[in-house]
Parts: sequence; structure tokens; C-alpha cells
Amino acid sequence: MKKLVILAVAALAMASCSKNKFHVEGQINNAKDSVLYFENIGLSGYDVLDSVKLGDDGSFSFSGEAQEAPEFYRLRISDQIISLAIDSTETVTVKGQWPQMASQYEVSGSDECQTIKELALKQMDLQQRAILVSRNQGLTVDQVNDSILSMIRSYKDEVKRKYIFPAPNKSSAYFALFQTLGNMLLFNPQTDKDDIKVFAAVATSWDTYWPEAERGRNLHNIAIEGMKNVRINEAQANRTIDASKVQETGLIDIALRDNKGQMRHLTDLKGKVVLLDFHVFATNDSPARILLLRELYNKYHGQGLEIYQVSLDADEHFWKQQTAALPWISVREDKGISSSMLAVYNVQAVPEFFLIDRGNNLIGRSQTIKDLDQAIKSLL
Repeated sequence: MKKLVILAVAALAMASCSKNKFHVEGQINNAKDSVLYFENIGLSGYDVLDSVKLGDDGSFSFSGEAQEAPEFYRLRISDQIISLAIDSTETVTVKGQWPQMASQYEVSGSDECQTIKELALKQMDLQQRAILVSRNQGLTVDQVNDSILSMIRSYKDEVKRKYIFPAPNKSSAYFALFQTLGNMLLFNPQTDKDDIKVFAAVATSWDTYWPEAERGRNLHNIAIEGMKNVRINEAQANRTIDASKVQETGLIDIALRDNKGQMRHLTDLKGKVVLLDFHVFATNDSPARILLLRELYNKYHGQGLEIYQVSLDADEHFWKQQTAALPWISVREDKGISSSMLAVYNVQAVPEFFLIDRGNNLIGRSQTIKDLDQAIKSLL
């Protein structure tokens, strides 16, 4: 009887162990005797996790510990690479053909890996088109540069529209941020304001869904550093701002005028717990929402809660009437639903709220906070 108990416990332990692992398996045809590497794509480089010398049928099987947040890996033979994103304990199956493994493969078991394949193929196509243009003897250097830059702009617009902004919390959106043309990042937040917004959108989403993820913090730091660099460059160009006074913050700032005409920065509220609320007063459910916010404000304002409410109403006069008696910070985005701010914070519908702690760190949003009252109370 004791033996049965021991076996049962051992089986349970093995099952539990298996539940905490992911698996990558499949076949690479025509690659007998080639070494297939399974590597982690880390923030500082590539780490070989496992490898196998392929046999006649090209089959392989790798596994690893499931992570709390999505993680990135790759299969590699020589310079042929298949990029993968693993979320939790899924099993991903890859079937490829050597020697064009990077483009000739099928992946199943993961929608995100399939999307990453789409992005990888688009990147390869962009690179081939750029090479053809650069070799065109009938074009001047300026014409070559202009043509390639036009290709890049078109590519980025498509990737933003189809892959990043619709789902910035997805692994594929993160993967898209770091695509390159040669050695050049397609999205460069160090020099391009629009690219900063793209990084910020993904960073904000990862902050919300995986607040402890190192990749999310890294994205956020990249976006913040990009904002800092752009401001310094503008300051040096305009000679109007002391570059030494440009400060970093842990939050993507919002700077809008309130209903009294005063410029209000979201990041100036550091030291308070902030409820960032995106709202349209010209909706039927607005009165009920305002009543809820009043209750929270009256209950917790004295303990350090502030509300920073962003109106997306088109009618400025109407907005001022509606907010005249409100005790919290009421600002208005005159671009309404066309505002790039909505993309940065991944606001896909209103009303929407975010909760920010005293250190200017994004804690969560409506989809992740089940009890707003309790969440605010825990931060005060």
C-alpha cells in the first residue's frame, strides 16, 4: 500500500512539473547531421539553451520552464533563424525545410508564433526590395535613399496599423518594435517622436498586463530615454530649454490645459495616487460615472488620491459647463478620438481608467482591476 502511495505522489509530482513547462517540437527536413540550436532571445543577447544533431527524419524536441510573461526564443541552423514567442505552457510545433528554413516553415500551436512568422517574412521582403533598389545603376544616391526611406515609412505604417496598435500587449507587437533593415532599427525611439509613441503604447500595455516583467520595464525605459533625447535635441536646436533640466519619469506624460486654461502635467502629480480617467461627457452613461468618481474622490482625496480626467468631447464649451463644478483635474484633448495619446495608452473604448501609484508607476487599468475601491485603498 505504501508503495502505491509513493508511486501516486511521484506521478503527481511529474504531472505538476510537466504543467510548468513549454515545448517546442517538430522537424527540419533535408538537414541531416546539421546542429539545430534552441536559443533564448534575451535583452542582452542570445543564450543557447539546448541543441540537437538532426537525424534522417529531422525531428527535434525542446522544452523549458514557463515564464510569468511572454518570452522569446529562436531555432537556428547556421544563419537560418525561426523566431518564436512562448506564452506559458503551450506546445509549439515547427516544420521546416533546409536550406531556406527561415522562410520555408510552418508553425502551429501558437497564433502569436504565426503572426511573428508573417512579420519576419514581411521584413525579408522589405530587405530584398531595398537591396534591389540599392543595386539599381540608373538611380542617383539621393534617389536610392529616398526610395528606401519611402519603403520603410510604408512598412512601418502597415505594421503599426495592423500589428502593433490593435494589440500592443501581444508578443508580436513587441517583436515588431525590434525589426531591422540591415543594422538599422526600423522603429527608432532615440530620434523619432512617432516611434517613441509606438514604443510607449507597447510599454504601457506590458506595464498593465505584466507589471513585473523585465521586458516591460526595458520598453518603458527605452520610451522615456527616447523622449529625453528628443527634448534635449530640440532644446539644443531651439536654444530655448536648458537640457540639464530635462528629467526622466516612470510614466508617459500627458500635458493638457484644464477647464481654467492652466497647463496640467500628469507627471506633476508624483507623490499622489492618481486615477487617470478617459471620458466623454456627451454620452448617456456619463452622469453615473461622474457620480462614481465623486464618491471615490470624496472618500480618498484627503488621503492622497487625485483624479486626472481627460475629456475627448468635441464641444469645448459643453465640456467646460460639465466640469465647472468638479473638484478634480479636468483637461480636454481637442483632437478627440484622433489623439495619438489614445494609442500611447492603448485606449480602444471610453470610458477607460488607469491607476497610478505615488511613484508615477502604472499599476493597472479597467481590464485588470476588479475592485477599484480596494485597489485605490491599497496604494494610499
